[in-house]
Amino acid sequence: MDDHNKIVIRRIARHEKTGSAEETVHVFHPSPASRWLVYLLLVPAFIIMAVLGIFFFTAFLALFAVAAAALGFRLWWLRRKMRKSPGNSPDVREGDYVVIEDAEIVEERTAKGTTKADDANSTKGG
Repeated sequence: MDDHNKIVIRRIARHEKTGSAEETVHVFHPSPASRWLVYLLLVPAFIIMAVLGIFFFTAFLALFAVAAAALGFRLWWLRRKMRKSPGNSPDVREGDYVVIEDAEIVEERTAKGTTKADDANSTKGG
């Protein structure tokens, strides 16, 4: 027989009272039919395991995407609240104010300290 196609199982048992060891050897020679039977059983098992693995990976990925979206939305909401709060903006000043509904410009000054009316008169007459 071919030595590569056999299964050897050795078992050593010791008796408690006598202390002697006994060795049992079982040698199995699998037939080609039993080998094909093993393949026919393992292939569907591997296919089922692959399908279940894909299913659970997809479910985990969907849960991760939902959790990431929720965390992103929460961070966006907090940043929005922080920007709208009055204490964080340097341009906002708190205090008393009066609303002026109608105003009339009486005189405008330029950077040199003269009024625009003086500038107009100096260019016309001079």
